[in-house]
Amino acid sequence: MLDLLLRRAVLPDGRRADIGIAAGKVVAVEPAIAGTAGREIDLDHRLASPPFVDIHFHLDSALSLGNPRFNRSGTLLEGIALWGERKPHLTHEALVESGLRYCDLAVSQGLLAIRSHVDVCDDRLLAVDALLEVKRRVAPWLDLQLVAFPQDGYLRSPGAAANLERALDLGVEVVGGIPHFERTMQDGATSVRALCELAARRGLMVDMHCDESDDPLSRHIETLAAETRRLGLGGRVTGSHLTSMHSMDNYYVSKLLPLIAEAGVAAVANPLINITLQGRHDSYPKRRGMTRVAELRAVGATVAFGHDCVMDPWYPLGNADMLDVAHMALHVGQLTGREDMAWCFAAVTTEAARIFGLTGYGIAPGCHADLVVLDAADPVEAIRLRAPRLLVVRRGRVIAERPAAPVRLDLPGRPAMLEHRAYAPRGGRDG
Repeated sequence: MLDLLLRRAVLPDGRRADIGIAAGKVVAVEPAIAGTAGREIDLDHRLASPPFVDIHFHLDSALSLGNPRFNRSGTLLEGIALWGERKPHLTHEALVESGLRYCDLAVSQGLLAIRSHVDVCDDRLLAVDALLEVKRRVAPWLDLQLVAFPQDGYLRSPGAAANLERALDLGVEVVGGIPHFERTMQDGATSVRALCELAARRGLMVDMHCDESDDPLSRHIETLAAETRRLGLGGRVTGSHLTSMHSMDNYYVSKLLPLIAEAGVAAVANPLINITLQGRHDSYPKRRGMTRVAELRAVGATVAFGHDCVMDPWYPLGNADMLDVAHMALHVGQLTGREDMAWCFAAVTTEAARIFGLTGYGIAPGCHADLVVLDAADPVEAIRLRAPRLLVVRRGRVIAERPAAPVRLDLPGRPAMLEHRAYAPRGGRDG
């Protein structure tokens, strides 16, 4: 007997199927599953997807908006300064409480895996200890992966190098860095080499804030790709942000993109925050900072999207909704072909899961029974509507649920029900 049977689901690839779940695993995905289950739910041809994955986030600063003050310039550098002002006043209890609140919000949105950078430049390692506690407490319902992140610079901040190794010893899993914030371009390159060598010695992954700048001469992704290749780290390294690439000349980028792909370096864009922080020193034309997503994909690089920030010194908005991220990326990247729009959904699910290193991820026999049901007919419609999450399932147990309800209209002479899904396209050529 199955524990849970989801009937008449639509999978992201368009297949119609029933999904049978037992003992926390998907045991059958078939057009029609015979038999009974402890609970049976008719999805009525709604989208059932593997859960959302946020491959780039900062949980230690989340939900801290206005504390100690607001970012008046809207720049990355003022955000870093603001975080520095707040650090001396952090407490373990407050960090745990805000971390748990955010993880609860994430679960309600079908977001069940988060890679969070955690600042290691505080000698107390207060944020590290707090997020390791959050990681332990949320493990039954959410995968939290931590990156040791020297926010104030690996070389620039006294004690950062030693603190980063201490954080790894405590159980932080990924090596981070921020080379563009070092004092010189040379120091930035030196930090990339040192951090990649550290990851190679320890057998760890790397996720580097890289070239988060409008400077077209910022070249740290080039160094990261070279070090990845030299040390044999392909498939274990991520370059996050890469916003300088939106300002680079096309000739240099034509050389850079194959280097990234050949080295096996993944790229993560953070569209909500990249377009908010970048271009602040421009008048007009005003640049927007998202990296060259389509071009990275074209050379075969793995690309995904992250949320980055929610209500913190860098970004005043956000709701743990990865469909908002995909929606913004689609517009800024002009990814409006049908195949491109569907890929934007993959960029916050399967592509992000690949970079994360999640095992047992997907909707197929043998996978963990982790999934989200959206009030949409397909991935493109899910992005268009930022579709409500109707069910969230973790290891076969429904952990979040909301009813599907159309909008009720009471118009003069014609009361009606408005069903947004009815406007989804059912065919036609790619746009």
